[in-house]
Amino acid sequence: MTKIKICGLSRLADIAAVNAARPDYIGFVFAKSKRQVNFETARALKQALDPGIAAVGVFVNHPVAEISALAGAGIIDLIQLHGDEDEATVRLLQAQTGLPVIRAFRIKSPADIKETTADYRLFDTYDPKQYGGSGAVFNWDLLAGVSGDFFLAGGLNSNNIVAAINQVGPYCIDISSGVETDGVKDRDKIIEIVEMIRTINR
Repeated sequence: MTKIKICGLSRLADIAAVNAARPDYIGFVFAKSKRQVNFETARALKQALDPGIAAVGVFVNHPVAEISALAGAGIIDLIQLHGDEDEATVRLLQAQTGLPVIRAFRIKSPADIKETTADYRLFDTYDPKQYGGSGAVFNWDLLAGVSGDFFLAGGLNSNNIVAAINQVGPYCIDISSGVETDGVKDRDKIIEIVEMIRTINR
């Protein structure tokens, strides 16, 4: 069963949409981004989120204390490190928070696919100008032979997720811009894409 993550939620309307669609994970982006949320906004969104959906906090080179505070407040259920964090930071966060850690790798060559002590790896498109959210697909052939449970991100939408699942076989499909219209989360697109993935899994 391919899991589903809808990332970059920032409004109560987004929460209402995922509560209806029921993906496995949603993402709150705390890194600088057009989808960035702060502590208080994330707290309000988490309170409205169906408790059966896990919230992932997305961070880029954030202080460990800030991430631990969000974990301690029950605002996030998993930690996604999308910057230049090292393995020591991964282990420290695992020890301090007790939460699973996802470590992102931006892929442009086989050398970018690395091992980690994080609970999951996430493979995203390399973009020299930003850490994530490029909306572009990378060469999935580079993931041939990769083992373990990993998240696949980068330009995924209703036109390519079937191919992604069939070719790559990820543990979880991670979608953000692919369920947006004019830069805003689109309820119909979220419901459609979750149903599409659930149908593939039947």
